[in-house]
Amino acid sequence: MTYTPSPDRYKKMEYRRCGQSGLKLPAISLGLWHNFGYVDVLENSRKIVQTAFDAGITHFDLANNYGPPAGSAEENFGRILKQDFRTYRDELVISTKAGYGMWDGPYGDWGSKKYLVSSLDQSLNRMGLEYVDIFYHHRPDPETPLEETMAALDLIVRQGKALYVGISNYQPKEAARAFEILKRLGTPCLIHQPKYSMFVRWVEDGLLDLLGQEGVGCIPFSPLAQGLLTDKYLKGIPEGSRAAKATGHLQEEDVTEEKVEKVRQLNDLAQQRNQSLAQMAIAWLLKDDRVTSILVGASRPEQLINSVQSLNNLQFSADELARIEAILK
Repeated sequence: MTYTPSPDRYKKMEYRRCGQSGLKLPAISLGLWHNFGYVDVLENSRKIVQTAFDAGITHFDLANNYGPPAGSAEENFGRILKQDFRTYRDELVISTKAGYGMWDGPYGDWGSKKYLVSSLDQSLNRMGLEYVDIFYHHRPDPETPLEETMAALDLIVRQGKALYVGISNYQPKEAARAFEILKRLGTPCLIHQPKYSMFVRWVEDGLLDLLGQEGVGCIPFSPLAQGLLTDKYLKGIPEGSRAAKATGHLQEEDVTEEKVEKVRQLNDLAQQRNQSLAQMAIAWLLKDDRVTSILVGASRPEQLINSVQSLNNLQFSADELARIEAILK
């Protein structure tokens, strides 16, 4: 069946300026970290992408190693683009990254110019694209000079293979140096992608302030703490969940009784706000105007619709914020 997007898709979404750039991103973006690899059902992945675009989500975030296996999320996304979105490319913001282990040998990991340029060429090939909108360095490399890594990002923009560049998982000091180098090279950093949720708050120790001062956007990943900030774990660890599988980033030992009790209390507050816990967790991040967009994942279209509905209530009273802090402490 031919896919025709919803004609009123842009009325459903809030768009926020990314730092001091000219680019606006949807408040909710779709991350393809899980559920888009060869191990997944392609037709379900396709439905999720269609549902996203129908809801006004224009930004799709990938990385070279997303799958599993590595590379397969980009290949599947390329198939979906070709089938459904060929005429809508200019309405989409597509990002990818390199920085984690991708192929054997000394040139398939970290932050050398050799790796980053080769990796993006492979990513473009897999997705069938001439360029991506944003290319990220996925994590800092302790052994490669930061000047070389940033020069690779600058080169990639000058080659026309990316319109903007970003960094991910950089601590405030490293990020400040990266911003300075990129500014000097003439390709300012557009955006930073950190892990940030009610349970993971290191970005509040200087990074958010830095991004605000430098005019760099912020797009948190894992806003639901790998599913912990949903109603899934209210009674402990359910069968089939990420913690039960113990193959993902959420391990069984992360789901302590103390954490589950916090989740229950947060869930009670969310219900008083007429939100699901997941919706409140997303809204809580978006209350900060330094946050440009939130990266959400989805294993089925309904999950994504649920996340988008968090935009219906982004306001928190001082009392609600105080209660959240008291629960989290």
